[in-house]
Amino acid sequence: MALRTLMQRSRGSTERLCAKRYVNTVATATKQFIDPEWSTAKPYKAIPSPKLLAFAKEFKEGGRYYELTGADLFARWREDYGDLIRIMGMFGRPDIVVTFQPEDFAKVFRTEGAWPIRRSSATLSYYREKVRPEVFGELSGLITTQGETWQQLRTIVNPVMMQPKIIRLYVDQVDAVAREFMTIVAELRDAKCEVPADFNQWLNRWALETMGVLALDTRLGVLRPEQTTGAKAIISLVQKIFDLMYRLEFEPEYVLWKYFQTPSLKLLMKELDNLTNLVMGKIDEAVRRIEKAPKMEGTQSVLEKLLKTNKQLAVVMAFDMIMAGIDTTSSSTFGILYCLAKNPSKQALLRKELRSILPHHDSPLTPENMRNLPYLRACIKEGLRLYQPTPANVRNVGHNIVLQGYRIPKGTEVVMGTLALQRDATYFPQPDAYLPERWLPVGQGMDIPSGKEAHPFIFLPFGFGARSCIGKRLAMMEMEIVIARLVRRYEVGWNYGKLKVKMGFVTTATVPLQFELKDVID
Repeated sequence: MALRTLMQRSRGSTERLCAKRYVNTVATATKQFIDPEWSTAKPYKAIPSPKLLAFAKEFKEGGRYYELTGADLFARWREDYGDLIRIMGMFGRPDIVVTFQPEDFAKVFRTEGAWPIRRSSATLSYYREKVRPEVFGELSGLITTQGETWQQLRTIVNPVMMQPKIIRLYVDQVDAVAREFMTIVAELRDAKCEVPADFNQWLNRWALETMGVLALDTRLGVLRPEQTTGAKAIISLVQKIFDLMYRLEFEPEYVLWKYFQTPSLKLLMKELDNLTNLVMGKIDEAVRRIEKAPKMEGTQSVLEKLLKTNKQLAVVMAFDMIMAGIDTTSSSTFGILYCLAKNPSKQALLRKELRSILPHHDSPLTPENMRNLPYLRACIKEGLRLYQPTPANVRNVGHNIVLQGYRIPKGTEVVMGTLALQRDATYFPQPDAYLPERWLPVGQGMDIPSGKEAHPFIFLPFGFGARSCIGKRLAMMEMEIVIARLVRRYEVGWNYGKLKVKMGFVTTATVPLQFELKDVID
């Protein structure tokens, strides 16, 4: 099948019809929404709000927020201003409202309308729409689009990426990457059985190699000592891009780049070009492979299915999966590993479960033997509760609504402070303890309330509703496989005090990840 044919072939009319039916259904349910509290609610500007200069000062050395991130920062804001805060816009940005009430989270999600609006990257949108429209066209991507365009894209991609059966296609390949990673980890250890200070980079390389399989249908070779120049560049490019995007969208330069080409914007456009060209090259290689040896229906990869629909869409999704799937997955993984390392009794229970399906550390993982691993999944959920890779769920409210007696006008950006509530004893008894048992079925856990009894809108690591993470099934599979391999083969330890992290687009470690990995005797 020629490349031109792949680009032209489309099931567009079917997808548009499905999208229209979905939109009409949801819109009918929400378009008439009127909050009955609106007429008697307090005005928006009456929401407790810090004075900007005093607020900014608290982030400096000696201030109440100095070097605080994640749950600690949210908890301090809550202590200082209460359960609803209006933070006035800085650097030309609009206000944001931060809420710490789960009932508010539910109300925001349930009134978001047919086309939920989630914060997108203005710089990435600029690049795709203004700088490289010949690559992205109108299909700017799920990350950057809103409204009906977003819904049409999501309707096409959902059947490809959200089906449970997708996992069966990838377990063998993802496990092959994890097993190769285990061999490399064994060689990385020093005389104390500790991995080197740059182990975070190795986790990123594992995540990228896995993402090559999932997004580009290929092995990139980034785990090998003799990496290609292109493979070596991808991780560095993604990290530079995230750093530059954060600088341009959350720091004072936000005011400037929309009016003239700042040095940071020029550098970001250059790095995005480099990454786009690398991804395009991998897509073209995949097209040639598919033309030579097309797979049968039911065994086709994500990339192959998307190429059959639209090549530009395949490029966009591969690009987005790589950008969104490296740092988030490695961040989640090191948080879970740290929890297991600090709780050897829980780690031993997990290893006991794993031995039931992996009699030897190199026994194969299959879709069949991975079906019944409740303690592994509980360990991952509890790790995500304590060390979530992203700071919050955020939405622009879809209607005029009232939260805690205050008016929140349509379009206001609301940040849901779930990180603070995930470490709040009101919702999770013994909140700072790592207790995977709280996620097991009733009767199998400890004598504490089940995590499933907490408010259902607090713990949503992959978001909620139509704009939840489209790659959540693949991400969970990646974490399950690599955690299973590491814990089955090694006793994981940590000898360096408390794990310290910083919050940006993705939570990153600020200390070396020098885990101790002692061999487990089969």
